[in-house]
Amino acid sequence: MDPRTVDLDALNSATKYPSIPTYHVLDPKNGGLLEETAAFSGEVVLSEKVDGTNARIILFPGGDYILGSREELLYARGDLIGNPALGIVDALRGPAGRLAPPEAGLRVYYLEVYGGKVTGASKEYTGSRAVGHRLFDVAGVGADVLSLPRPRISAWREDGGQAFLPEDELAAAAEKEGFERVPILGSVDAAELPAGVAEMQEFLAERLPGTRAALDDGAGGRPEGVVLRTRDRSAIAKARFQDYRRTLKRRG
Repeated sequence: MDPRTVDLDALNSATKYPSIPTYHVLDPKNGGLLEETAAFSGEVVLSEKVDGTNARIILFPGGDYILGSREELLYARGDLIGNPALGIVDALRGPAGRLAPPEAGLRVYYLEVYGGKVTGASKEYTGSRAVGHRLFDVAGVGADVLSLPRPRISAWREDGGQAFLPEDELAAAAEKEGFERVPILGSVDAAELPAGVAEMQEFLAERLPGTRAALDDGAGGRPEGVVLRTRDRSAIAKARFQDYRRTLKRRG
């Protein structure tokens, strides 16, 4: 594959990060949380959900790469000009150039770029507008997917078509490539996960009383939430503090 000749619209769709459901199901009527939860079994790994912007490094077998935000492609290796959106190119161009290329297909590194002026929550991670990035997932995408019609690529992606690394391989990849991961908060058996909304709010506060991704001593420290996933990554969900606060406040 050559990034100069590949169908960029297909590439963009095939490498976007898929939608992640909430741990407690969102009520489509009002956006509050229902008592129904996502299904998990076995060991569940907990990590901090950092409030920044979703970014990706799309790595080709020859060592070329393309950087992107969640929705669009921003820069290709060797470009004279890159889209400066959200500071992604400045943050990831250096690390991307040092990655070991895959032997076949594409390898996509998903990172959260945060701090600076990236989001309204940046002050929770830095008092000096420092910018950081944390790896949270790595996936493989076969070249054959890019030849599919665009609607099929989107459906394939949202149906779990991307081959994400399981926990042990993800940890090894982060260490090999020198990436700092989103903070890992430990693991629990799925049977120990809270079933109720109020109980889950207490669980989150106990597991993550303050962010573990602060970039300096001036950080406000208020965390966004937690991501839950099985070790083989067959199940994944997110739990955000604001969703639980809003739901329980509405209930009165």
